[in-house]
This record gives sequence, structure tokens and C-alpha cells, in this order.
Amino acid sequence: MPRTRPLRVVHCPVNTAGVPWANVQALRRRGIDASLVVFNRYELHPEADRSLDLGNGFVRRQAAQWRALASLLPRTDVFHFMFGLTVVPQSLQYPILRAFRKRSVMHYLGSDIRGKTPEQLAAGKKAGAEIVGSWDAIRWVPEATVIPPGIDLSTIAPVPPRDRKRPVVVHAPSSRRRKGTEHVVAACEALGLDLRIVEGVPHDEALALYREADIVIDQLNAGWYGVLAIEGLALGKPVLTYLFDDARARTEEAYGTEVPLVGVTADTLQERLGELADAGPAEWRRIGEASRAYVERVHDVEHVADSLIELYEGLER
Repeated sequence: MPRTRPLRVVHCPVNTAGVPWANVQALRRRGIDASLVVFNRYELHPEADRSLDLGNGFVRRQAAQWRALASLLPRTDVFHFMFGLTVVPQSLQYPILRAFRKRSVMHYLGSDIRGKTPEQLAAGKKAGAEIVGSWDAIRWVPEATVIPPGIDLSTIAPVPPRDRKRPVVVHAPSSRRRKGTEHVVAACEALGLDLRIVEGVPHDEALALYREADIVIDQLNAGWYGVLAIEGLALGKPVLTYLFDDARARTEEAYGTEVPLVGVTADTLQERLGELADAGPAEWRRIGEASRAYVERVHDVEHVADSLIELYEGLER
């Protein structure tokens, strides 16, 4: 039976890296009644339709969460949970949704699953479907659907690397330890490159700093790339990061295109960065053009929205 009203979807309860908010905006453009409800607004990504503004104290927090669920249940068809979190404790969340015939999705974004055991991730299997963002993350949740993080490319125009003798390098670690920042600093110092580390600034300010760079360095430990890398690719920059070979191969097979990111490790970063710096602006721009084309194929949030809608409509009620 065709729908007589728009599908009602709530993303909750966090806006990690701005991914949920980008999804919600794209779903709205597809005619979906989508919203984002968060426990608390993040300083760097404060976007949300509603924040519960959870304070301190277990009882007070739980009361706010249960009130939120009570208000959302009558007007929600699909609960799209993010980052391994639910509105109320998972042991109660899923039975309640089943009782009210509500559909649900658990969407993992990377650090919430990396290195965890199947037992630690068991609760998410009570959702109607699980999503991971890459062919690297699928190894932690083999039954999940792969839907890459999407960004709104209409808001990010390419800014090709400039004609400079030596490149400006940008690195924006959410955690210096996890991203391998000490190796980035050491490599740039050894090569005499201008390194700009972006930390603790609002997203719009961070993007402005990325635009001024010629080369982006993402991370050296995780084995796959994150939102910083995606934004660097969208801006038409060469992006250096540590990539697992098998995940690269599965991604290229799935999307029928080469992954243009420059693969490095902590040990090879200085050598590869030096080679790229010496190659000059024409080579930086060549890689940057491939970077933008890749993002348009894999990370366009409009494509992501289509994949999400297809997933929602296939969920059992």
C-alpha cells in the first residue's frame, strides 16, 4: 500500500562529525519528514532540531530521556540510532519499539565499533538493520549494510592546490594520539613544510582553513579515512592517510573506481610526503581532480539519502 504521508524518521541521539545532520537535510530534500534529536549539542557540530540538554545526575538524565522517547513514539516511523547509542537503555529500547511497531536502524561511525568484540556489539543486532560507513568497518559488523558518510557537495566547491614552490599542509586531529599527529609534525619539520594543525574550531572555520591548504593529512593509525579526508577530497586536495589494502580493494570493487587517497604509514609518511611536495602543483592538482571525482561518486549525501530510504522501506514493521 502506498504511503499517504511522508515517512517520519528521527536520527538520534548524537551529531557525530555532522554526519547525522547532513543525512537529515538530504532526507528532507527527498520529501522525508526527518529530524535530529540529540542528548546535547556538540561544540563543533551544534546542529540539531532538538537537544535534550542532559545535565548531571543519573535520575535527572533518565527522566529527560524517557520523556523524549514518549514524545517521539507517536510521531516516528523509523528510529535511526547513531554511534551505538539509543534514547533509553538498549535493553528496554528495542522491546518498546517492537511493541509499538516502530522500525529501527543502528548506524556505526567508526570508533564506536573499532576493536570491539561481537559480545560488545550484540545489542545493535536487535535493531531492524545495522549500517557501517566503510568496507573496512564491515569486518566488525559483517551483517551490516555499507553506506559511506555523505557530505553536501553543493556547499563545498573545489579549491585546487595553488602554484607554490612548497605546499601548505593541513592536519585536523580529533585526537592527536589516535591520528598519529606526532609523526605528521616530525615529517613536516624534517621537510621544511608549512603545517597548519586545526583543532577546536567550529566546522565553518575549519573548512576555511582546509581551503587554504594544498595537501591534507588525515590519520596514521585507523586503517581507513574519516570526514576530514572526505572534505579534503571534496575540496580537490591530495589526501594522505593510512589505508588497509583489503578495504581499499573492496571499496574499488564496490564503487567501480580507484580510491585516490595517497596511502602512507607512520614509517613512510616523510618519504611519500616529500615525493609529493617535490612533484609540484601540477601533480597536486591532478590528484585533487581525482579526489573530487571520487567523492562525487561515493560520498555525495544525495546518493546516501537514496540508500537510506531504500533501507528504511525494506525494514520489517
